[in-house]
Amino acid sequence: MHRVKGITRGADCEGSLEGTWQSFLLAVCCLFFAAHCVAQQQRAPIPPGKVPQAQQSPENEGDEQGPAALSSDWAPELLDGILSSPNAEAADSLFRAAFAAGRGIVPRLAEALKDDRTAEYAAQSLAFIGGEEALQILWKLQEDKRDLNLRRFYYGALAEYDSDQATQTLFQVINKSDAEPDRTVTEAAILALTVRTDPKIADLIRQAEKKVNDVVIRDDLENALDVIQIRSKYLATPEGKKAGGSITAAVHTYFIPALQPPPPSPTDAEARRTAAKPEVKVDIQNLTLSPDRQRALVAVTFEDPSAVAKYDLVLQKRLGNWGVVSVWLGAETEKPGLTPTSKPAAEE
Repeated sequence: MHRVKGITRGADCEGSLEGTWQSFLLAVCCLFFAAHCVAQQQRAPIPPGKVPQAQQSPENEGDEQGPAALSSDWAPELLDGILSSPNAEAADSLFRAAFAAGRGIVPRLAEALKDDRTAEYAAQSLAFIGGEEALQILWKLQEDKRDLNLRRFYYGALAEYDSDQATQTLFQVINKSDAEPDRTVTEAAILALTVRTDPKIADLIRQAEKKVNDVVIRDDLENALDVIQIRSKYLATPEGKKAGGSITAAVHTYFIPALQPPPPSPTDAEARRTAAKPEVKVDIQNLTLSPDRQRALVAVTFEDPSAVAKYDLVLQKRLGNWGVVSVWLGAETEKPGLTPTSKPAAEE
């Protein structure tokens, strides 16, 4: 799992970036959930003598184009077609449409989990929307028998619950990583830890490293440890204490380990004077607010000299301050002809 570093640009990104295309997909999303709900309901029997005209008319016999030919499965097919589009903007906008619709569609997303074609979309949307109702639905995915590994969305959603129980669950997943056939499940749990600032997390990560043999997972844990420690120090500074004033500032704070210059050698006075920020960029591409405007879904592109990666960050406004509550890694692309000297951390 490659990770890239970045800096923010465009401080006015909190303005509405949604356009006609996203509004259209919101309508499609609502139409899908309404149709999907109807499809789940049992059809009422037709009383004698009340047969629809389309079935009474002999000229409609064998006409597969008539109203009766419309499959009740068309709604999942429509959503699956959008999600499978080669244009990534189609799927991304559909996720944002669900987020913009808010917690009112959580029951519909629970129904969409039952269909393999829409299950991942529903699980990811539930994790984005958040809240206790969504979390309870995601919790049940730990026992899902399908080979979709949907439980990773539950572990990723636990990032915003800074409780002992949530932390224990995440480390149980990490400690069993050598027996986990899908590495993305463990990586989701590790990425969830990177939003934390509790100093106790650092000791738990060190303990987990000693139990894990997978080299990639151990590297991810080491990166997460560095990020948590660097961010904790930053938040203790006067500048860091103002970090939650805006969405852009909160995103900047999450990636602060990548934005600060590396510490020079204590004996190298010249290096201390000339230390420069890393050649990295953080670009906020899209911003969607929840109906109550207390939660935000932000699409971010990170770029360093070796690669480009896409992230979705969910932020929550608490006591007037914005903060990142969950992080989701998307597509990653290495730049041709360049070999990274070391593997950057996920949030970097």
